[in-house]
Amino acid sequence: MSSSLRRGALAAAAIAFSIASLSACAAGHNAQTLQIQPDNAATTVGDIKIQNAIVVTQPDLESTGPAVVSATLFNQGDTDQTLESVTLPGTGKTAELSPAEGGSLTVPAAAR
Repeated sequence: MSSSLRRGALAAAAIAFSIASLSACAAGHNAQTLQIQPDNAATTVGDIKIQNAIVVTQPDLESTGPAVVSATLFNQGDTDQTLESVTLPGTGKTAELSPAEGGSLTVPAAAR
């Protein structure tokens, strides 16, 4: 066997081995791609589903002033829901909610 043919066969074997080992990480029930989690806040409380929740506060860490809450809310129930406050578990602290236009913060029922 000539040396160029051996080098070609060795290169082909190396490429085949690297392709097989790289494709293995995306296969099976415990694939690494299945472990990807979104990096946004999301939870469900009763019929209300909350996604992309962000709280913007004053730059001072000791501030007790107003904050802005931005979130996407979904009502999966059959009746409209009015949100009045948010309580942080374990802290005993409650934040009163009011929409930018004033009035009440009502999340309409899911259209079925």
